[in-house]
Amino acid sequence: MSSVPGKKLTRSSKHKMIAGVCGGLAEYFGMDPTVVRVAYVLISIVSAAFPGILAYIVLMFVLPPPEVTPPPAATPPPTAPTA
Repeated sequence: MSSVPGKKLTRSSKHKMIAGVCGGLAEYFGMDPTVVRVAYVLISIVSAAFPGILAYIVLMFVLPPPEVTPPPAATPPPTAPTA
């Protein structure tokens, strides 16, 4: 589906409002999260809201959480040589 190797569709931790579904979709497609959220709300309103809420709940459980990268290990400060 994607031409970029290693790119995965996950929920977002950076652009998270409720569960990070819209933010994750925005990150995957390279869009602004606000645009995705507005589009989601408009589509939900036009479709009588229920299918949109149901789709969000399903995606909330289907999309994996983002991979957490551990912070880099702290290096100890250099010690002064003793003479």
